Amino acid sequence: MSATVGTGGGAGPLSDDIMLVFMPFSERPDWTARMSKRYGLRVRYVNSIREDHTAVSVTELGPEIWDGVTMLCMYMPPPAELVPKVRFVQLPSAGADRWPGHPKYEEESTVFCTSNGVHAPQIAEWVIGAWLSHQHHFPRYHEHMKTGFWEKPFATRVQDSTTLRIGILGYGAIGRQCARLATALGMEVYAYTRGERSTPESRKDDSYCVAGTGDPDGLLPAKWFHGPSREAVDGFLGQGLDLLVVSLPLTAETRHVIGREQLAILGATRKAFIANVARGGHIDQDALVEALEAGLVRGAALDVTDPEPLPADHPLWRAPNLLITPHISWRTDVLWERLLDIIELNLGKLAAGLPLINVMNRKLHY
Repeated sequence: MSATVGTGGGAGPLSDDIMLVFMPFSERPDWTARMSKRYGLRVRYVNSIREDHTAVSVTELGPEIWDGVTMLCMYMPPPAELVPKVRFVQLPSAGADRWPGHPKYEEESTVFCTSNGVHAPQIAEWVIGAWLSHQHHFPRYHEHMKTGFWEKPFATRVQDSTTLRIGILGYGAIGRQCARLATALGMEVYAYTRGERSTPESRKDDSYCVAGTGDPDGLLPAKWFHGPSREAVDGFLGQGLDLLVVSLPLTAETRHVIGREQLAILGATRKAFIANVARGGHIDQDALVEALEAGLVRGAALDVTDPEPLPADHPLWRAPNLLITPHISWRTDVLWERLLDIIELNLGKLAAGLPLINVMNRKLHY
């Protein structure tokens, strides 16, 4: 564990604040110096990953780390008694995850912001990569390489993506970048959101967006669907989807949003391929195994499971036409830079008394 205590400080609009950054990345001294010079902010940085790749617990941090902290950037909630003065929390995740129920989260005066948008480019690439790999039978050809088998070119069918339909269940930052990539492949985009987006203004995205990505104006979907009920979701799933992307937050109303009935709907016409990059709890995994074994859906790709890590004897590992990765679709070498960019944007708005970006909805937890 490496720590930098009390770096920076001086005159500025945030000179009374101390920010604790507890993240699995190396410190960026140039960024810390810039925050000090521009805002008078003191930054304490602690790497949350040891050299052997094991995680550092928040309870391992000494009292000198927590003393006087008013701002946080960390994933796991610390004990409430350690952060009595905290007024701003910048989460590295797109949702609240483990924070609901924490005293600071329930305190309306403490502002929480998400990192919605920083994960979109890399996760969308994972989705489209998994889809193309399945459609073009890459896993089978990889197995052929092990035995030196040259398959005859007409031994299998290949369906390219042009004119096929992608349905995006949760049209946020990740969903919008999936739509951008799918559109480049010639796919038709159907979007689902919890609330109605009936006007051009309501379809715009005001969250953080990496330049040149996404669908900030909401122009890509051919059709929009909405509604929090299972009936509304089922209506969306019944639109003859070739690829379903699950990219919505996990809440009480979205747990097992894809179950046996929904899998039957998805398999009724085009036998959809399912890509889940949200949370494992969105899909009834027993029902998914049954659907894959029966050939009800054409395949699936899961970057998330329930539980994680997935036990070695879990039936998912043996299901056909399934790709599982260990919750890594968010990884990219530039993630830390993007997260620092959001923090800097919000610090500037805090200093100027302006509305922040990616402010958490405490009722929906994203």
